[in-house]
Amino acid sequence: MKPLDERVEILTDLYELTMAASYFENDMTDPATFSLFIRNYPPNRAYFVAAGLNDFLDCMADFHFSESDLAYLDSTGMFSEDFLHYLKNMRFTGTIRAMGEGEIFFKDEPILEVTAPIIEAQIIETFVINSISLASLIATKAARCIHAAEGRTLVDFSLRRTHGIHAGMEVARSSYIAGFAATSNVLAGKLYGIPIAGTMAHSYISSFGDEIEAFRAFARSFPQKTILLIDTYDTLAGARKAAVVGNEMAAKGHKLKGVRLDSGDMITLSRQVREILDEAGLEDAGIFASSSFDEYKIARAIRGGAKIDAFGVGTKMGVSADAPYFDIVYKLVQYGEHPIMKLSPGKVNLAGKKQVFRRIDDRGLFAEDIIGLADESINDSYVLLKPVMEDGMLLNPHPSLDEIRARFRDNFERLDEKYKTIEKPALYPVKISDRLRALLEAMSQGEPEGFWGNSA
Repeated sequence: MKPLDERVEILTDLYELTMAASYFENDMTDPATFSLFIRNYPPNRAYFVAAGLNDFLDCMADFHFSESDLAYLDSTGMFSEDFLHYLKNMRFTGTIRAMGEGEIFFKDEPILEVTAPIIEAQIIETFVINSISLASLIATKAARCIHAAEGRTLVDFSLRRTHGIHAGMEVARSSYIAGFAATSNVLAGKLYGIPIAGTMAHSYISSFGDEIEAFRAFARSFPQKTILLIDTYDTLAGARKAAVVGNEMAAKGHKLKGVRLDSGDMITLSRQVREILDEAGLEDAGIFASSSFDEYKIARAIRGGAKIDAFGVGTKMGVSADAPYFDIVYKLVQYGEHPIMKLSPGKVNLAGKKQVFRRIDDRGLFAEDIIGLADESINDSYVLLKPVMEDGMLLNPHPSLDEIRARFRDNFERLDEKYKTIEKPALYPVKISDRLRALLEAMSQGEPEGFWGNSA
């Protein structure tokens, strides 16, 4: 799904186009390789979840500037007629190697590498960062919530608080990849095939005037999906009324699916509500909780003995509240045959075309990753960066969302618990191969000839 009605080619920072124009004026047409990676972990994180690749690739396969794009660029007076003519005929002709969506990765590892004529590779910088960053940010946050929930059901409730329409769609998709069972976002259900879920608002209860009559009305309308919101007035009184309606439903051959808590002391209230439902013979009715849940609040509720079967997770997941951005960058690592390394303090990048190699231990868990050169071969490992586009053409059909979800599940099961803990996790070992290390050392010393280091 494109993020705006306009095409993405012009969804870029101005300096991408001014650099491209200068490359054009200086006849710089050699292939360039750029690496996309995350420099640092946000607080309490020790892994990332790759997402956002499929939409990015679709846009690259259909890359071209529209007449209205070119007319707008012409109106700025900044670009020559020859350069605009070049853009009119430009298509993305490059090669992309990438980690699949749902793959777990770590800091400094290339999520993808783009090799294309430098103008093409440069112009797409803003879009690739935007596409992969948001999706991976949310998939990572959602994975943390899944881990904290210890097998309990999670539903995405974030749409009304996400940062815009595109973000709301991305959150639904990325959280589903990471294991959420459903979303409240109906458009995401339609477009992505994600199960949709929802209950009712307090306004529905108040509009009836009588709480139990509101419950009965909803049960008549949705006898197979009745989850009753019980905290509009008094939670325990609401639970007792829900139990009455649950037994009325049972007498008609239906079943109360559950009740929802949306305020108050969730630990104490969930225990009390569980007792009320059980005493009424409604042991199968679940307790659903919402209201500012994230991995931290979910973990506290479970540690405290809350009797909650499922959580609606909204705002704090939908904006990744405790870590709202990644330090994600797209850096030139090779131009023509020359490896490139940036030497700015704190921003040194790994030069050259690269590959990420992963080793598995005898328990079947991830043991270590090695970042090496793309043409290396490392024993007892498998590679994570795989060709997905060549000469501007997609190499394979996209995996389905359920296949991506299964890939994440397999990855997450193979990640040791000590790296998944939501507070003060251990750091997963990521090494640099001997060949790559030798290249970096030579470049940092300004040798051998033909290797370019820069501090810009």
